[in-house]
Amino acid sequence: MTQAQRSTYLQDGIEWVHVKPATPKFARPLLFQHGMWHGAWCWDYWQQLFAEWGWESYAISLPGHGGAPRQRPARWCTLGYYLGFLASAIERLPTPPILFAHSMGGALAQWYLKYHGDLPAAVMVAPWPSHMLLPAFWGALRRDPLGGLINQITLTSNGSIRTPASAASLLITKGARYTPEELHRQLSPESGIILYQHNPPFWSPPRQVHTPMLWCAGADDAVIPEPMERRSAAHYGAEYLRIPSAGHNLMMEHNALETAQSIQAWLAERDWSAD
Repeated sequence: MTQAQRSTYLQDGIEWVHVKPATPKFARPLLFQHGMWHGAWCWDYWQQLFAEWGWESYAISLPGHGGAPRQRPARWCTLGYYLGFLASAIERLPTPPILFAHSMGGALAQWYLKYHGDLPAAVMVAPWPSHMLLPAFWGALRRDPLGGLINQITLTSNGSIRTPASAASLLITKGARYTPEELHRQLSPESGIILYQHNPPFWSPPRQVHTPMLWCAGADDAVIPEPMERRSAAHYGAEYLRIPSAGHNLMMEHNALETAQSIQAWLAERDWSAD
């Protein structure tokens, strides 16, 4: 059996991971956008899975994440700064992609839809909520006050992932495809400013979005409470997928295969066949 072709390269200051299936079946590519601390690497399992199902995909690492070189100190990175790279990546693709967006990447997806326009479809993977992030942020601070203090002193969000145990408690559950140590080794420094930007008065969600959306939430997410995700999906009129016994990093949880299969079933309801 011919295997999918995987290539990694730097372009426009960001890292690209391109996976081309042996037998492409769909005209639209998938574009995977990571969240805080992560990089293109976090999508590796899903990129391979979706390639087996015939999808060509790209995963990008923002500057200072994954294999992308840092262009400014993490503490001075903003959502607007990151959004510019996502918008450029979308424009560079030969046809508008189906966007997969995780966590902070989900905020960037919402900002893109508000300020740049619609996409063929968006799969929101444990994304930041539609209206206000701070209530979820405060919950994380109560669970880890030391990490919150470090964040405030350093003007970053690095305190929340300072050890393998702290990172794992926030991002994954027992049985995930990454051990706490493996996960912690891959994580990158991250801005603290962005945690405040996805809130009024800096942010309000668009009232009308015509992009078909699937909103995926982990029942045991320690970052964004599942009821908050459900309300956000309702705001956008998105179809809602609750993943039982799953934490924040749905793409690397113990049931990541089942989650991907559910997403593929949702995509299969639409006509993405190649001409």
